[in-house]
Amino acid sequence: MRAYQSRGRIRKRLLDVMIASPYHRVMLFPVPDLTTDDRRVLDQIDQMRETLRHAVRTSAVKWTEGLRKFLTADAVAASNSIEGFKVSTVDVEDLMEGETEVDVSEENREETLAYQRMMTYIQTLHDVEDFSYSKGLLNSLHWMLQGHRHSIRRPAGQWRKGPVYVTDPRDPSIAAYTAPDAPLVAGLMQELVDWLNESDGTHALVRAAMAHLHLVSIHPWADGNGRMSRSLQTLMIAREGVLAPEFSSIESWLGRPGNTWEYYRELNDRGSQYQPDQDVSGWIRFNLTAYHQQAQTVQGRLTRSGRVWTSLADFADSQSLDERTVTALHDVAMAGRVRRSRYQHAEDLSLQQAQRDLRDLTANGVLQPVGRTRARYYTAGPQFPQDAIHIARTPMPLTHPYRT
Repeated sequence: MRAYQSRGRIRKRLLDVMIASPYHRVMLFPVPDLTTDDRRVLDQIDQMRETLRHAVRTSAVKWTEGLRKFLTADAVAASNSIEGFKVSTVDVEDLMEGETEVDVSEENREETLAYQRMMTYIQTLHDVEDFSYSKGLLNSLHWMLQGHRHSIRRPAGQWRKGPVYVTDPRDPSIAAYTAPDAPLVAGLMQELVDWLNESDGTHALVRAAMAHLHLVSIHPWADGNGRMSRSLQTLMIAREGVLAPEFSSIESWLGRPGNTWEYYRELNDRGSQYQPDQDVSGWIRFNLTAYHQQAQTVQGRLTRSGRVWTSLADFADSQSLDERTVTALHDVAMAGRVRRSRYQHAEDLSLQQAQRDLRDLTANGVLQPVGRTRARYYTAGPQFPQDAIHIARTPMPLTHPYRT
């Protein structure tokens, strides 16, 4: 009863403000002050991101291009998995390359390609000079994500016209969160857009985390709110300009099972209805942890990729293999398989050249084919260099920034 009365007071307060003036300021979560520990962690994140930026610029293009594609696919796979669409990162990579013979459901294929299209557009916006946030931009991004599901009842690219709930993952019959009433959405989104276009001196990573919380709490669309909120955070980090979006996103971190439950818990701690007048320091700490550990992960992946490449280049030289075949072997070591089309595109080969290289590697026992014709891919054969596989599969250490 008390929760219901509290919700009623907040709703009345919001409606009263909206009625009072067409130029109202509604209500968003206040940005919390950072603690000494928060500032320490944020400084470490900035240092790691600068180090990673330098490493990306000085590494071989083939390593970084492969890493860019992997990180994009990993973000898409992870963010979709949070919403129940389960596609492995390697399958997402294949779908992004235009492969049609990938063993996924039609629904998962559509969701993957839709998210990839939206992420591709976000990646192009990271350095646009004449840029501003707008309700139109956000609705357009939503259409890219949800346009294939557009219906009168659940329109894509438009604010919702009715109530929306987040169900409890343990019991779908229970509403874990009830979003603000539909008449409040336009005003809240205008408030958010105005805030996005302001510069208040807050660190870009903190602002991006707050934008995520603002949008997911408003829940302005009938569906796709979680992915849109995570994508907005990615866009804001990318606009900061330190790292390209694929190196900046924390979506893959959020998609790891243990982290996903922590994510749910942090959102659940905000309450069962929209209560912006509260301290969200816990949300900021959670996001700073995500930024820190994702930076560690990306740096570790880049270092590992380089070590694997060097090992495979030495192997290719010892076996008198063409240097270009290292690209195919690297995919196998890092992702577990390679497809002919992916290798062909990566090395800009003709169909015949790619087929011949893979056939020769198979004949020498370095690779072994799986499947037939268009669905075929290649995995490690008995003569594949085990040193490279060992490097690729050795777990990397990951520290928690608030526990050191």
